[in-house]
Amino acid sequence: MLEELLQALDADRPVAWCRLVETRGSTPQKAGATMLVFETGAQAGTLGGGCVEAEVKRKALAALHEQRAEIARFQLDSDYGWDDGLICGGRMLVLIQPVQRGSSAENYFRRFQESIAAGEGVTEIVRFDEKSGLPVPAQWLVDGGGRLIANLPESGAIPTDALQQLKALASRPRAYVAHGFSYLPHLSRCPLLIVGGGHVGQAVGNLAADLDFDVWVVDDRAEYVSPERFPKAERRLAGRFEDLLPSLEITPDTYCLIVTRGHNHDELALYHLVERGARYVGMIGSKRKIRLIMDDLRQEGISSAALDAVFAPVGIDIGSQTVPEIAVSICAELVAHRNCEGVVPRRWPDDVVAGGPE
Repeated sequence: MLEELLQALDADRPVAWCRLVETRGSTPQKAGATMLVFETGAQAGTLGGGCVEAEVKRKALAALHEQRAEIARFQLDSDYGWDDGLICGGRMLVLIQPVQRGSSAENYFRRFQESIAAGEGVTEIVRFDEKSGLPVPAQWLVDGGGRLIANLPESGAIPTDALQQLKALASRPRAYVAHGFSYLPHLSRCPLLIVGGGHVGQAVGNLAADLDFDVWVVDDRAEYVSPERFPKAERRLAGRFEDLLPSLEITPDTYCLIVTRGHNHDELALYHLVERGARYVGMIGSKRKIRLIMDDLRQEGISSAALDAVFAPVGIDIGSQTVPEIAVSICAELVAHRNCEGVVPRRWPDDVVAGGPE
């Protein structure tokens, strides 16, 4: 959405950035949802409801004409949604920010896009409560350390109480509201290191890239990490696992998935990754294979705590059988772990064999 907004500005097309900053009760979208409204009446993105979107569009066109930001409030009752069956009963607050070329708002969004493109996590703080006395909504864009990157209006300092309520991006928080401030985190993309470029690795890699993971793939066979097999991968590395894996940077945001072609390769990969501080380590295979690997690695001196934290067999139980189904199962687990603070539903029961050797 940021890229589309900036493309419009480069073409000298005014546009309104419409961001859902707070929801209460049942609503079709949650805080963080974004829609762009162009001066022609065209739109991009969605706020989740036809009648509400039509009213947001009307207000956005007026805001573009007046060049004045506002917070629009919507109560999802009989006033909005009767014709579309969208009577959810909740409340939505939408920030409508007009942006035109050469404006201070353009500078804000260009700084915003630069931070995202650099892979940096940022948080938008929006003050919208009636008690603030502000004539228009105030916005601050801050980095992971709470340092100011950009703000609207440009002269507005960050209130101390806004910073006191700021959650660390390292905990990967979702959007939240606290005492008149809306916090909209934009989290950095997580690297996903896939060890094994076979059928499952390929299917997971291509799907995970669309799910906002930066995919790295490693295999000891160069033909299995080709651009043709992994067109969306950020990095493709061919070589012996024992040579490549120890030298790769593993951060607290890194996800590691082991899906090699055999028991010995899986064990070798897990040996080099399990105690490196990754956010997630998962390994495909049967319960028996996993148990044998874990027993071997304990004898090699790997801690039981590290091995117990491995997600194995990998994937959410959806009864998957085919390679595409297994990839969906694995990617669902990766997304759940990333988005839900490490909580993954529907793990495999003890009596089920999941996946298998690549």
